[in-house]
Amino acid sequence: MQRAVGLLSRFACGLASLSTVVCLVLIGISVGARYLFHSPQPWVDKVAGWLVVALVLLAAPEAQRRFEHIGVDVAVSRLGPRLARAAHVVGAASVALVAGILLWAGWETVEFSMMVGLMTDIPGVPEWWVQVLLPIGAALLLLVSLAQCLVLLAGGTPDYLPTGDEELPRDTLARGE
Repeated sequence: MQRAVGLLSRFACGLASLSTVVCLVLIGISVGARYLFHSPQPWVDKVAGWLVVALVLLAAPEAQRRFEHIGVDVAVSRLGPRLARAAHVVGAASVALVAGILLWAGWETVEFSMMVGLMTDIPGVPEWWVQVLLPIGAALLLLVSLAQCLVLLAGGTPDYLPTGDEELPRDTLARGE
């Protein structure tokens, strides 16, 4: 199960990475068009915004799978093994709850946009094409967090579960110096 979920999560993260590269290229083209040729391309700003949405929603499941979301590792590492496991279950279940809410709300948003025919500022592009990223990202996040809950509740160890003995980065940038 972890393997299949990991595969889906990594694929979504790959798409998020691709959206980052495309966003960078589009913004570069837009800046060049605006300042070198005095021909701004307003659609690029809209598409770049959508690509950032794709980046966030498609990368969040992989961040969750790797336990890279914000957490209080210092507090969890001071708990005993049973309480630490319980804390990880509660954390993953909380993420699953939020992902479920986002999935439901996102799907309703897409349905509404389709029903009334909302369109973006770019001719021919329906609003739901962008909005569908929310339920897709939320579904993947829900899948990852539920898989983590199941593994933890079954007594297993999810991939990338922090042990508490990892060293903090030693470079000055990571420490904020």
